[in-house]
Formats: sequence, structure tokens, C-alpha cells
Amino acid sequence: MLAVTAVFYVKGFIEKEMLEIRYAQYPLKYMDIVEKYSEEYGVDKYLLLSLIKTESGFDPNAKSDAEAIGLTQITEITFDWIKSKMRPDEEYVFEDLYNPDTSIRFSAFYLSKTLERYSGDKDTAMAAYHSGWGTVDSLLEEYETEILTEFPYPQMANYVYKINKAYSSYMELYVNTEGEI
Repeated sequence: MLAVTAVFYVKGFIEKEMLEIRYAQYPLKYMDIVEKYSEEYGVDKYLLLSLIKTESGFDPNAKSDAEAIGLTQITEITFDWIKSKMRPDEEYVFEDLYNPDTSIRFSAFYLSKTLERYSGDKDTAMAAYHSGWGTVDSLLEEYETEILTEFPYPQMANYVYKINKAYSSYMELYVNTEGEI
């Protein structure tokens, strides 16, 4: 009987530790900023968190080989477009994307426009966030469809997979069937 009790204790301990590891892998960093801008621009806060986790691993100083910067890895060309649509009168410079508030704000705006452009389809929108609207528009035209159900480029497919994996994990950890935990 003692051995059975010990097994259940060890099993419970391991399950608790594994859950703690998952929470650490999918943190709610910058949640006050994420909630503010996800609400302002009408995007799912867990999708925005998934994007940040996938793009930078929550490192506000991240910089990619493509010269995309900040938490949400926006390129200078995309930054200029977002600024022209969102805040043309404000004095922002590209390097302001290293500031978490600015990065999340600009990304939430851009994500809302991307989702709108692709009829709210998360996978198509995320492919476009990664590879650009022009690339996705060309694929939609080529496939004669409104949304992408397959992703012909390995990097694009991997990116959409990572976003979906992160999103599923966030939903599993922080949202139950009755609402948020």
C-alpha cells in the first residue's frame, strides 16, 4: 500500500512540474500591453501572445536576419506602412519598435488589418504576417481561393505551424471550456 501511495505522489509531483514547465514556456509577459492593444484593435490576445512568442521569444531586443526588430519582428518597410496608416502625425522612428509598447501596438494594428484582409482566417493571416501580403495574394490567385489551406514554402508552413502550436498551448493553459481561467 505504501508503494502505491508513493507512486501516486511521484506521479502527481511530475505532472505538477510538467505543468509548471508549460506555463514557463507560454508566459503571459507584457499582458497589460497585449490586452490593451488586442482590445483596441480587435485581435485575439492569445493570438498576439503566440505571435510574440514565435517571433522573438519575448525578447524586446530581438533582431532577425531580415532586419526585423522588436518583440513582434516588424521590418522597416512594414513599420513605415503601419505608421502611415495608424499614426502619420506621431514622431515614431523604426528603432522605437524595441519598446514593447510600440512593438505590440504596431503589431496589433497590423495583425487586425491582416486578419481583415484575409476574412479573419488565422492561418492565411499569419502566413501573410510572415511572408508578406504580396506573397500570400499571389498564392491565393494561383490557387484560385480565398484562404490558404496549404503552404507551399517550408518556412511559411513552419511559421504557421509554430503559431498554431503556441495558440493551442495558450488556449489549453489559460482558457477552459467555461472561459478564461
